[in-house]
Amino acid sequence: MSEMAPEGPPSPPPVRRRRTVRLRTMLVCLAVVPTVAMGAQVTVTAQRLLAQSALLRADVETGERIGVPLVRLMNELQAERAATAARWAGSPVADGALRDRRTGTDRAATEFRKVAGSAGEPGTEHPGQDGGRVGAVVERLDLLDSYRKRADAHSGSAEQVVGYYTGVIDDIIRAYQDEFSHSDDAELAQESRPAVALFSASEMVAREDTALALAGPPRELAATGFSQFLDAVGTHRYLYDTWIVPYLPPAELASYDRLTGSAAWQAKFRIENAVVANHKDTPTGVKLPVDVDGWPAAYATFAPQLAALNTERARSVFAHADAKASELETEVYWLIGASGGALLLVTAVVVLTTRSVLRRLSRLHTRTVAIAEETLPEVVARLQRGEPVDTGALPAVRGRQDEVGQITDAFARVVAVSVDGHRQLAAERHGFGLFASGIASRTGNLVSRQLSLTEDLQDTFGHDEALLAQLMRSDQLTVGMRRQIENLLILAGGEIPDPHTDPMRVADLLREAAAEVEDFRRIERQALDEASVQPHVISQISHLLAELLDNATRFSPPRSKVVVRAELVADGLSVEIEDRGPRVSAAGYEAMNERLHSAPPYSVLAENAHRLGLFVVGHLAEQLQARVTLRRSVYGGTAAVVILPGALLAPAAPERKPGAEPAPRARRAPGPAAALAPVRRPAPEADARPAPDADVPPAPDADVPPAPEAGAAPAAAPVPATARRPLPVRSGAAPADARPALPERVPQTHLTRQLRGPRAPEPEAGDRDTATPEEVADAWADYEEGTKKVEAELRAERP
Repeated sequence: MSEMAPEGPPSPPPVRRRRTVRLRTMLVCLAVVPTVAMGAQVTVTAQRLLAQSALLRADVETGERIGVPLVRLMNELQAERAATAARWAGSPVADGALRDRRTGTDRAATEFRKVAGSAGEPGTEHPGQDGGRVGAVVERLDLLDSYRKRADAHSGSAEQVVGYYTGVIDDIIRAYQDEFSHSDDAELAQESRPAVALFSASEMVAREDTALALAGPPRELAATGFSQFLDAVGTHRYLYDTWIVPYLPPAELASYDRLTGSAAWQAKFRIENAVVANHKDTPTGVKLPVDVDGWPAAYATFAPQLAALNTERARSVFAHADAKASELETEVYWLIGASGGALLLVTAVVVLTTRSVLRRLSRLHTRTVAIAEETLPEVVARLQRGEPVDTGALPAVRGRQDEVGQITDAFARVVAVSVDGHRQLAAERHGFGLFASGIASRTGNLVSRQLSLTEDLQDTFGHDEALLAQLMRSDQLTVGMRRQIENLLILAGGEIPDPHTDPMRVADLLREAAAEVEDFRRIERQALDEASVQPHVISQISHLLAELLDNATRFSPPRSKVVVRAELVADGLSVEIEDRGPRVSAAGYEAMNERLHSAPPYSVLAENAHRLGLFVVGHLAEQLQARVTLRRSVYGGTAAVVILPGALLAPAAPERKPGAEPAPRARRAPGPAAALAPVRRPAPEADARPAPDADVPPAPDADVPPAPEAGAAPAAAPVPATARRPLPVRSGAAPADARPALPERVPQTHLTRQLRGPRAPEPEAGDRDTATPEEVADAWADYEEGTKKVEAELRAERP
């Protein structure tokens, strides 16, 4: 047979510990990382500046290559538009003059196409195919001949022909604005803005000239033409006042002032005002005043000056962009040089600073280790013994300003706070112990008086079964009060005194623990193995089991059973308590097991005052070196498993002879105070019961009488094990100092009750369930009541 692997959960995989980085490495990295980041930033900044410089030079080159042809083309298109409009309106325009205008436009267009990369060569694509403004201008120029033919043939309307020229000029202005706006440089963008505004304003003035040319000799305009004239007047005045004059440099502002102060410009201003103020509406349009006859001469005078101002502004922008590119290149050189020097300086500072910090931290580490390993343990030990502490032995706060000194002062504050906390905790524990002792002493006196009074009442009124049952109920409540007093001592750090001198059987121990529970009739005990526990831990084990049994009865339906079974296992004695309560989540079991396995501070005890039983069990388990675990039962309730170590078990006693009386056992001490529950005389009904240690084997549920029928008078409650003293030795019994006889095996002692004696016949099918519908309804009502009670307590525990 092959060797089997040991049982138990698989061992968890080894946890990989994080590698610790030395402080020297961290300091070097702390300096290297910013240095590398600064170098990368310098590199990126230098590349960005160089790219910006290259872009500015490209803009200057493009402006000189494309910008000048664009401006020339715009001027030629404006002149051709005005001549075409005048000839359409019937003004005396010679064919040669119109031909010269068109020839000038063609030359400008040809030059623009060359610099734009679309001279009409085979395989050359228009730049406008990708959506650029320059390509849009080229595409519109391809339609110039067709619109000229329409103008010569007077095909369509004058507005359509004039609108074509206006659309081409608008695309030229937008192309100039998009290609030369310098959006990546705020200063150049500020300077290029008035240049674009100048082109737009000059176009508005040219539109005025075209509109007046369309009026012709009759000086009559259509309503749409007059509206366009008014728009042009208002727009160019707004542009000059808002977007041009405030941004012009002094030299160009002087040129603008000379232009606006000239007689031609004043005549223009006067004619515009006259048209706006003295026009007359006619059925076919608007009749212009006679002042418009002086417009051609004035426009011919100031138009070249206006074009020169536009060109001067554009060239100024290009010159500034070229100077800006040179400044950026110089800035890159300075940036690289300064960054290299800074990197060398940082390296030297890092080396010196790292060595200084490491020396100071080494000294701080030495002092800290000495305080942590020598000073603090000695101070804490003296505080626990109640001795005074010399503050001179502790580190003092000196108010240092540097970082290492601040760490030293912070550690001194931590030590001071820790010592104060230990001092306060020692005083608190001492005070709580005194407080708990005082409460236990006073309450113990009251419990003693209550038990004495109950005993006297039982002796006096023992003949009254109903009254005796109530007295037994009062006796049981008094026993619960005694258990609460013991809880107080346990949580205060004390121990339960145990007067037992002889080992106790596990069956008797279970009976004693169950007797301390208020609803003990529902507890079913099963001692599966014959074993005994040491006398000095009987009270502690009994109290631990009583708390778990009380918890099981309270958190389960009122009519359900709570089963407690004990048996020997490899690690000692296993006691399992199983109820039929509601299901608890995995997180709930984890929280309850945590309370069982760790001693909480007093603040946690105060917050969970309604569940102190788990903390008491945890304290007792720690004192007994036992393990207590709560888990889900297979029946849906909760199972509490207590593993008592084998050292708490007594060695097997020799067997007694049949009929021999057992040695008298010391009963459990009533409580922490003296004489909490004095020894009482048994009730008359109890005299006829056999002693607990009699050889007659008790049934598993001997102390659980059947529930009384509805309407029946309550029977007298049996006296709990802890509430009764041992029965007196009857006549004929062996003397107290005689050696007890060995026990004798009795047949069928270890069989279950169902297997002892003849087997009863199987009940009929109709007799298996004799409960009435009312009894079933009452059982379900009790179950729901218990479930609601548990859920309410669980909700109260949640934060």
